[in-house]
Amino acid sequence: MNSNAYGKPVPPKKDRRDAARESARLMREEQQKRDNRKRWMLRGGIGVGIVAAAAIVALVIVNSTGPAAAGPKNMASDGILLGGDGTSIAAVPTKAIAADAKPIATDQSKMTDTANIAIYADYLCPFCGQFEATNSRQIATWVTAGNATLEFHPISILDNGSAGSKYPTRAANAAACVANFQPDSFLDVNTSLFKNQPKEQTAGPTDEQLVSLVTDAGVTDKEVAACITDRSFTDWVGTATERALKGPLPNADIKQIKGTPTVLVNGVAYTGALDDPAAFESFVTAQAATAPAK
Repeated sequence: MNSNAYGKPVPPKKDRRDAARESARLMREEQQKRDNRKRWMLRGGIGVGIVAAAAIVALVIVNSTGPAAAGPKNMASDGILLGGDGTSIAAVPTKAIAADAKPIATDQSKMTDTANIAIYADYLCPFCGQFEATNSRQIATWVTAGNATLEFHPISILDNGSAGSKYPTRAANAAACVANFQPDSFLDVNTSLFKNQPKEQTAGPTDEQLVSLVTDAGVTDKEVAACITDRSFTDWVGTATERALKGPLPNADIKQIKGTPTVLVNGVAYTGALDDPAAFESFVTAQAATAPAK
């Protein structure tokens, strides 16, 4: 066997050719794997969002740890629970959870006459906006009629996609302010936030514009404006988001959220199309049909 300039043995030409061919084969296989992963993620579009959300989730878990913060009133579960009486929708009142206190899960043991819908959403998330545009009207109809409840959890995982403005946290704070001071207007404000959803990689509305948005949605309590501009519940938003990401989720067949929107009906995660109201209606009907009788 020959030696190179450094006295190291050099393998024969045949062995070098075999090694080169093997190296090329491994490179082709790796490239094929990358191509397959790319095609899988692009199929249907939603896969890209899920993968991106998973990456964001990991980032939030690393960066979201902050000071313990008291929560808003009427969100003791980290979400606001809405129900209907046949004519209107109202929030179920709860006390605010104290800093360092654990959220109190909604007791669904007696809620067997309704489909109990829980949604974890980020106000910048385009897939959340898609689900909202597709299903919010029929959800509101079910809740108004008393056929369903809605527990909405505003969270923030897309701050890095808002051009430095932290819009998702600020929007979730605005929603929490409404829940605290004028909870029965929450659903109208939630609808307006999604209707006016900014595009990713933009700063979104300022705090003052958020005040105008909630006012136009019917909020009259003057304390809401100060709560929004003071960002009174932003620390709580971070804490509630971290809890949702780390789990365990209450009343759920999944341990934690992996992306947004995460939608549960009677504790079962919805995995169907976000833009198909018939598919979601069928899922809700199926879960309601399997609920135990009182």
